[in-house]
Amino acid sequence: MDSSWSSLVVCLGMVDPQLQHFIKVETQKQSFQQLVHQMTELCWGKCMDKTGPKLGSRTEACFVNYVEHFIDTSQFILNRLEQTWKAKAVFSESLSD
Repeated sequence: MDSSWSSLVVCLGMVDPQLQHFIKVETQKQSFQQLVHQMTELCWGKCMDKTGPKLGSRTEACFVNYVEHFIDTSQFILNRLEQTWKAKAVFSESLSD
């Protein structure tokens, strides 16, 4: 997040919580899109040794490997975020009791 976003987020302390949540979600989406872009560039750079009308078996296997690792990592992150979200929900429920 650049400094202009940081300044905006700091100023949002006095703004509608729904707007804060929206900006937080959009910032997370942007971060994820950047990650996908970086992974795509890395994968392309590592796997594509030459361009042509067809992928070679080594190149195809390399892409499959990168995609599988990316999916596994994404799933791990999503599961971790879900656990964190559930833990926060349980914690906030116990505070309200």
